[in-house]
Amino acid sequence: MPKVVISDASTLIIFHKIDEFDLLHKVYGELVTTPKVAEEFGEELPKWIKLKSVSDKKYQDFLETLVDSGEASAIALAVEYDDVLLLLDDLKARKLAIQLKFKITGTLGVIHKAKQMSIIEKVKPLVDKLLLTNFRIADNVIAEILKLNDE
Repeated sequence: MPKVVISDASTLIIFHKIDEFDLLHKVYGELVTTPKVAEEFGEELPKWIKLKSVSDKKYQDFLETLVDSGEASAIALAVEYDDVLLLLDDLKARKLAIQLKFKITGTLGVIHKAKQMSIIEKVKPLVDKLLLTNFRIADNVIAEILKLNDE
């Protein structure tokens, strides 16, 4: 497991919406995020999510020309660590993070990992909860994650 897990707001928001916020803690222990992401999240963060400001503001400003400011701050912060996993759901941000050679996962990846770790018994109930929100997910992706988890 990476030493540092940095989350963007979308992952925090969606787990909060489906009332599974603690799943992030159970899977990763401690998360790190930026003040900008915390602002976008809009709720009080638990103690297991640490806030860290980006040191290189110019790099963050540059990234903001490519992705939204929360995602830019998360990616800019990731540059400051050696062994990092980024939690990102936005496709544009994911593609950028991959180009920059970061390890990434998203909401479905967290759910899959929770199943692998036996934290949850089934993936489908959480996918069903996701579908009740504004979280966009293609049918083929749903089929793939269910198949991957023998459901």
